[in-house]
Amino acid sequence: MAPATFSHAVAYEDALVGPDNDRRRLDAFLASLPSCPSRSACAKLIEDGAVTINGTAATSKSERVVLGDRVRVCLPLLSKEEGPLRPNFDIDLDIRYEDEYLIVLSKQADLVCHPSPGHIDDTLANALVAHCGYDHLGMLQGEDRPGIVHRLDRDTSGLMLAAKDDQTQQALQDLIRLRVLDRRYLTLVQGYVASDEGTITTGIVRSPRDRLRMTVSDDPMAREAITTFRTLERFEAGPRDEGYSLLECHLFTGRTHQIRVHMRHIGHPVVGDQLYGVGSKRSRQRDRGLTRQFLHSWSVAFDHPVSNERIECRDGLPKDLREVLEGLKSLSMGRTDAGEAVWSQIA
Repeated sequence: MAPATFSHAVAYEDALVGPDNDRRRLDAFLASLPSCPSRSACAKLIEDGAVTINGTAATSKSERVVLGDRVRVCLPLLSKEEGPLRPNFDIDLDIRYEDEYLIVLSKQADLVCHPSPGHIDDTLANALVAHCGYDHLGMLQGEDRPGIVHRLDRDTSGLMLAAKDDQTQQALQDLIRLRVLDRRYLTLVQGYVASDEGTITTGIVRSPRDRLRMTVSDDPMAREAITTFRTLERFEAGPRDEGYSLLECHLFTGRTHQIRVHMRHIGHPVVGDQLYGVGSKRSRQRDRGLTRQFLHSWSVAFDHPVSNERIECRDGLPKDLREVLEGLKSLSMGRTDAGEAVWSQIA
């Protein structure tokens, strides 16, 4: 991973280690300074080479400072003119590819992409500001969504893109619009999907009955949504369920909740989906203990908009989703050829 690129505005904190901090861990010492952020954020500053001890770059957060050491910290600053979001150094970014134009990262579940009611400074956008600074992020989506190219739902995990300037942001969004940015998801759905592959093409609009939900519609105002899928593995029915199917979904459009809405539409809601699941007590029992949808962005591939280099990233399932499949292992009816091909890339 490339080191963090700080905004042009920085401040320096200089501190002399006194008797009370002799032999203290470096990250703990930094966190005790009034102008420094949290301990985890201080550890990130050390990792990024922003801390020196007696003029020499610190290399480990567990390094011990001793009486008389002079410690200097380079702290990135954001002026009011640079943007409205507070940088959040406490959110870890799992970066899979980065250069001066863009980032491919793996978003963890339970992380909101940008500020919304109830989520002001604990979002991916806040973490991107901390990592890059406002002047190194595309602003085409607005100052409250710096760098964001496309979204993942809060409880969807996996790969997504961020852009470091407006031109790259526009180019990546054009790739999505032209349907040449290859995005693939793994999802476990309720029931036995008989087809090995299929295409779902519908209109999608916001539900007039529940503004939190999207719905399939033939309304002229509905936006076209296209999802193709391949069945990777099927699981036999148990005493409290109708079986399960593991699918790979390929997005050709990027509508809100698209895969979740399409799976519900064909009668196979996503396991763990609290919004589009059936909602009965029996359905909750069939969710295999998940409290978030089994949906993971496992693959992105595209031609770099500046270098034309082919960028391909893969991301294996996180622990909670892997444990669900492990629990179904004894009920497996075998993987399809497509399933074997996918698992060979992420095993």
